[in-house]
Amino acid sequence: MYISNEGLLVILFVGLVAGWLAGKVVRGTGFGIIGDIVVGICGALVASFLFPKLGIRIGTGLVSEIVYSAIGAVILLLVVRLVRGGGRF
Repeated sequence: MYISNEGLLVILFVGLVAGWLAGKVVRGTGFGIIGDIVVGICGALVASFLFPKLGIRIGTGLVSEIVYSAIGAVILLLVVRLVRGGGRF
């Protein structure tokens, strides 16, 4: 799969917004704003590859990408919290 430079920039920008949103949704993770943004960028990358493969479609445009990435970042934050927190949500 090929991602253009513009596509990568969009994924990074959306990841920043999604990380902030995920940090607001999943409270008490202890990563701070920078950690949540990094997890959001990773969640955006995971969501941009995984959701189209699963056939999950919300819509088109930047808003749908933010929603995809926020969902991916929330899932990633919950998994990291589960591993780091000793198994508690």
